Amino acid sequence: MASVMGLLEVREAAARVRAEELRAEADRVLAELGEAEAVLERRVIARLELAEAQAAPVEAGDAPPLALPAERIVEVYWAHRCL
Repeated sequence: MASVMGLLEVREAAARVRAEELRAEADRVLAELGEAEAVLERRVIARLELAEAQAAPVEAGDAPPLALPAERIVEVYWAHRCL
């Protein structure tokens, strides 16, 4: 018959293994989340750039509209992300 201490050690080892598995999964999920957020940011920037280009039609001889500064694009991105 196994001792109580032995049973507790077995349970502790199993809990330690499970915790390590979950840490590895969390690392993987965080990496995937970072990649997804980067894709989202690129999509938002592309949409903002397109909207800006469509909003200001260029007539013959006019200079093309200036692009939004990068800081403003990031500001708008975060504002939309928090909605």
